Amino acid sequence: MPAKNFHVRQAAVSALHAWAKGHDYAETLVERHAQRRLLGAADRGLLQAILFGVLRHRRLLDHWIGELRKGQLDPETRDLLRVGLCQILVLGIPDHAAVNETVESGKANVRGLANAVLRRAIGSRKRLVEETAELPPAVLHSHPDWLFNRWKKQFGKNEAIALMEWNNRPAETFLRINPLAHWSGEIPGEAVPEAPGFFRIQGAPPSGLLAAGAVYVQDPATRHAVDLLAPRAGERILDACAAPGGKAFLIAAAMGAAETLACTDSNEKRLPRLRENLQRLHAGASSVEAHDWTMPAPAKWHGAFDAILLDVPCSNTGVIRRRVDVRWRLQLQDIERIALTQRCILENALPCLKPGGRIVYSTCSIEPMENEELIDAFLRDHPGCALEGSRSSLPFRDGADGAFAARIVKTA
Repeated sequence: MPAKNFHVRQAAVSALHAWAKGHDYAETLVERHAQRRLLGAADRGLLQAILFGVLRHRRLLDHWIGELRKGQLDPETRDLLRVGLCQILVLGIPDHAAVNETVESGKANVRGLANAVLRRAIGSRKRLVEETAELPPAVLHSHPDWLFNRWKKQFGKNEAIALMEWNNRPAETFLRINPLAHWSGEIPGEAVPEAPGFFRIQGAPPSGLLAAGAVYVQDPATRHAVDLLAPRAGERILDACAAPGGKAFLIAAAMGAAETLACTDSNEKRLPRLRENLQRLHAGASSVEAHDWTMPAPAKWHGAFDAILLDVPCSNTGVIRRRVDVRWRLQLQDIERIALTQRCILENALPCLKPGGRIVYSTCSIEPMENEELIDAFLRDHPGCALEGSRSSLPFRDGADGAFAARIVKTA
C-alpha cells in the first residue's frame, strides 16, 4: 500500500525523537524511516525536507512556538509543532496539507492543541515573519550563541551572519568527471568555472553515470588537498584516512591508476565500500587495510612513502549545510579534543615519509585551532619540516564548502 502523506509527518516526528537521543545522524534517520514506512521517492524527499528544515531552523521554530503557545510542552508535542511550523513558515507547503496531515500524525490527545497552534500560526504569519528582523542573529539563523560569537570574533559580524545563512541553505550537488573512465557522453549540469572538471547539477545525481564510474559526487572544495599533494605516476602514496574513497580516487586519477596507492582507514567496516568505489571508478586495486593513526605506524611503513594525504577527522564546521545536525551536537571542548587527535595523527604519519617527502594535512573545518594554528605549532616542534603552501575555502567567500589544506615537506 502506498504511504499516506501523514505517515511522512509521523516519520519526521519519530526521526526527531530518535535524533534527540543523540545516537543517530539526520541522514541515517531519513533512510531508516523511509525504509520502515516504504516511502516512495517523492515522500522520502518530503521527509528529508521536513527533517532537515526542522534541524536547520530549530531555534527559530522554538521561538515561534513560544509566541504561539505559552506553557510547557512535552518533547513529542514540541517536535510535532516544529514539523508543522516548518512546513507553514519555512518550506511554504500549502496550509491545508501542512495542518491536516501534521495534526493527523499526532496522538489523539494532542491533536486539538496542534490544530489550534498551527492555525494560529497561519493567521499570525505576517507578524511572525516581520518580527524576526528584531531577533538576535543566532536565534534568527538557528545557531548556538557560542558558535556565532566565535565566528563573529574570527570573521566579523557580517561574515558570521553570512556563514549562518549559508549553513541554512539546502546543499548543492556537484559531480566531478572521472578522467579514468574516458567518458565521451554528455555530463548534465553547469560547469564550475573555478573548478575544472566539476559540474553543478539540479536534482538527484544521474544513476547511470554513477554506476558507470563516469562521475563522482564531490564538492569542489575537495580538490584543494589533492592539488597540493600533486601526485605523480610511479610514486608510492598513502591516503591515511581514505574511506569512502573520494580523495583516493582523485589521487589515482592524477597518477593514472591506484597500483602504487596505499589506503587505510581506522574503521575496518568502511574498507569494503572503499574498495568498491575505487574499482567502480576505474582506479584499479590499491593496497587497503585498517589502521588507527592515533597509534604509531607499523615498522613496514617507516620511510616508505613519497607523499601522504591526511584528510583527518574534524569538527565539520565547514560543511554544516550538508551535515545539518553538527551545530547542535558540537561543543567547544569537542574542537579542543579533536585538535589533539589531529596532531597525534600528524605526528604518527611523519615517520612514514621518505626524505624529501611531503604530507598534505586537510580538514573540512574552518576552525584555526584545527587548521593554521595546528600547523604552526607542528612546524615549531619539527624544524626538519617546512610549509610549502596552504589553501582554504570559506563558504561566504568562495561559495563552496569550508576546507583547509597545508603541504608540509620533510627537509631533514
